[in-house]
Amino acid sequence: MLLRPVRDSASDAAAVRAVTTAAFAGLQRSLGEEPREPTPARIALDDIRARHLAVTDPGGCWLAEEDGRPIGTALALRREGLWGLSLFCVVPEAQGKGVGRLLLDHAVAYGRGCLRGVIAVSRDPRAARRYQAAGFKLHPTMELTGQVDRTALPDPGGIPVHLGDASHLALLDSVDRRTRGGAHGPDHPVLLRTSDELLVVDTLSGSGYCYRREGRIVLLAATSRRLASRLLIEALARIPAGTEARIANATAEQDWAVAVGLAGGLTLHNRGYLALRGMRPPAPYLPSGAYL
Repeated sequence: MLLRPVRDSASDAAAVRAVTTAAFAGLQRSLGEEPREPTPARIALDDIRARHLAVTDPGGCWLAEEDGRPIGTALALRREGLWGLSLFCVVPEAQGKGVGRLLLDHAVAYGRGCLRGVIAVSRDPRAARRYQAAGFKLHPTMELTGQVDRTALPDPGGIPVHLGDASHLALLDSVDRRTRGGAHGPDHPVLLRTSDELLVVDTLSGSGYCYRREGRIVLLAATSRRLASRLLIEALARIPAGTEARIANATAEQDWAVAVGLAGGLTLHNRGYLALRGMRPPAPYLPSGAYL
């Protein structure tokens, strides 16, 4: 077996994607579900993430190969003292052979010196076990999905929300530091490019932002629960009619998000964990699975 860094290339992005597709198909089968083929949009987003992190975090992105075939991958990032694991997958036939442990050791070592760590964990019980053993505290997460009933959404309360762009990057990083202890920095231009819109609030009492792509709340952060709720209400109201909404990675600390989603007619499910080290779940925050 060969373990090597992920390169910023179409071929390496495809190799990471091949591992991811096989690993998640195996997980879905183990849970009694029919594997879903990745859509062209999903493929494009995954390739953008792999190539972006290969550039910004070459020391945290690893690919395991056997006889030239990709069998495992880990993509980790560092942002101002915060370490995050964006992706960790091993193909089913290579699981239980030490490949995952080796990849995770390299990814975790990349975060040496970081005071805080975060991982959005899938429903795979083996992954949860690995992260708990690595010193992370597991916080069960919830997901809300369904068609939004705009007429039932809570009163927005008069707080103005406007569309954001690249001129707001400094504000976004400032909000990140307040909520999760580290700015997203170079991830924001990618999030801006791959989202349908960026919503921003900036008032005397605080600030916040939300990225939305189709029906998905990609990432939301604010300096207060009140502003976070206002952003979520606005984002849900702007989802195109007939498009399923999805709010993911909400822990018990994000009760404001659960309240807004349930009021808007969404259905609540248990879904995975948020694994944290050196930090508690930031309350006015819904992390991105890819960029945390």
